[in-house]
Amino acid sequence: MITFLVGERIYLRQLVEIDADGDYPLWFNTEEICAQNAHHIYPYSRQEACEYIASVNSDRAQFVLAIITENKHIGNIALQDIHPAYHSANFAIVIGNVDYWHKGYGKEAARLIINHGFNSLNLHRISCATFSNNMGMMALAKSLGFKEEGCRRETAYKNGGYVDVVEYGILKGEWHENN
Repeated sequence: MITFLVGERIYLRQLVEIDADGDYPLWFNTEEICAQNAHHIYPYSRQEACEYIASVNSDRAQFVLAIITENKHIGNIALQDIHPAYHSANFAIVIGNVDYWHKGYGKEAARLIINHGFNSLNLHRISCATFSNNMGMMALAKSLGFKEEGCRRETAYKNGGYVDVVEYGILKGEWHENN
């Protein structure tokens, strides 16, 4: 497995089929991990994980990497829906191992992939969206310099009720001013 981007405590690498043999498929079957995201609607199998890994690794519009620390796959991070004409992408992250929540691993991984998106993929804009009750993701977006751009009211149905989706965006110049 090839290390692609390296931080102080983590590195990012391509997802590989062997990841589906670890805890990765379990993340999306765990209510706690998915309480504030769009997953945990249907069961997620090892086979589906393998199919997802194969699909994102063959699609240049999807840049999905595994977050690794202490030789553990603790999460995934992505620039998705990369649009070559618009020079834009959507940012997404999941830390699937709860032992690594609230310890800065997500922010470190986000800095690596966003920097890569602006400097190597020549993106001009990166956006992200999250449920309005996902305080962790909203705090991460703001700490990275994303600006709140709007709210899609009652867009998703989760945990017995409708939730708003808050939209964020950051431009290349804004990123370089602050990083």
